[in-house]
Amino acid sequence: MAHQTANRPAAQVLAASGPTAAGPALWSAKRRKRYGWIVTVMLLVLMMISWADKAILGIVAVPLMEDLGINEAQFGLLGSAVFILFGVAQLVAAPIANRVQAKWILLILCLVWSIAQVPVILFASLPALWFSRLLLGAGEGPLAPITMHAVYKWFPASKGATPAALASAGVTLGIVAFAPVLAWVTASFGWKSAFVFVAVIGVIWAVAWLFIGKEGPYTSVKAEREIEGYGGEDATDPEAAARVAAADQQVKYRRSLLTPSWILAVLCSFFGYWTFTVATTWLPAYFENVMGASTQQSGSLIALPAIWGAIATVGLSWLTEFLAARGMSSRYSRGFVLSLATVFSGVMVLAGTLAGSPLLAIICFTFGFGTAPALFALTYLVCSEMTSIGQRGAMLQVTNAVLTTGGLLAPVFVGTLVSAAVTPAIGYEQSFMLTGVIMGVVGLIACVAINQQRDRKKLGLDIV
Repeated sequence: MAHQTANRPAAQVLAASGPTAAGPALWSAKRRKRYGWIVTVMLLVLMMISWADKAILGIVAVPLMEDLGINEAQFGLLGSAVFILFGVAQLVAAPIANRVQAKWILLILCLVWSIAQVPVILFASLPALWFSRLLLGAGEGPLAPITMHAVYKWFPASKGATPAALASAGVTLGIVAFAPVLAWVTASFGWKSAFVFVAVIGVIWAVAWLFIGKEGPYTSVKAEREIEGYGGEDATDPEAAARVAAADQQVKYRRSLLTPSWILAVLCSFFGYWTFTVATTWLPAYFENVMGASTQQSGSLIALPAIWGAIATVGLSWLTEFLAARGMSSRYSRGFVLSLATVFSGVMVLAGTLAGSPLLAIICFTFGFGTAPALFALTYLVCSEMTSIGQRGAMLQVTNAVLTTGGLLAPVFVGTLVSAAVTPAIGYEQSFMLTGVIMGVVGLIACVAINQQRDRKKLGLDIV
């Protein structure tokens, strides 16, 4: 019934969607959907660029360390610098996300990333690298939740999971797309040129986004009902009107953050981020030092979990839509999918560690470590249900600030175990086994504890 939108008075749509969304709200359903996918692809590219910005340090590590005389200990600390302000920036951005259009926030963030490369290009020193990575972390921290919030506003609630997952897949697709490009640029023109490259592509994206970026019209439950053409029933049906009013009411963030659904969903992705960071930081070294692969082979093998991660991110989110379309409640279509995917990731990591052959280990690690980043998009879906759409931007910022701390803690944890172990191989295996077991246990608890319908009723977002 979306075709009815064009026949309704503009004032009605404006009242439902707000002035910032009036244009897209008045579009035809076909045009609105097409533009929503254009925005989604733009945000997918942005997520890929963000990976290139973060990962560039590892790609240029050897020539950079030789040129600047940086030792391994200094470089290791530098590798964690990007996460120091990561969570802080998200907490600062939380109240802003509800008040400022996502278009402008994303534009500023991308320009900050490009500016962050300039000190390295101009001064090429350890202090310049530290300043660059700290600024980069502050600029990239708010990205994922703002991106999800922006995508959600272009699609009805029942159809937003797959587009959001596609944008989120940029985390892993960036590895596949930019790793070989950055390696070639570094080998051909020197390590500084890699920083120039990421700065330039950031500016190019920002210019394109300035003209393409728009705010979606699905800014509340009431707006969605009006746009989709079934809002008229609210005027004559008191119960329907009450449901809409309940879903759009303000909820104290403290209450939302203390729900079992929010806590367990975030824990799933906290350890998902932990697992993904362990893979990107230590898995190549494991392939080389424990399994006997060459440096080139190890670098190629790390792409396998990344490829599977992109497939799983989109596939699992599509599954949530498929199940919801067949009448399944979000507790099962979203919560169970997230929980079981967490269990699967942990079991596969554990199986890879215990595998008797290198081939079997690689297969298990591909599915185990690769499924971990697919949890993020599912967590955003569950956590967004713990508040109203108007408060969703801030809620997702807080959600991401907590779950991404897994990336700050994991490298240090694994490094400590490897250093304390009798041999590095034993240290790697202990850390991988512990990671797999924790993931599995958290996933099993989440299967029981995540229940959005129960928690929404307690928050007053659903009528009992």
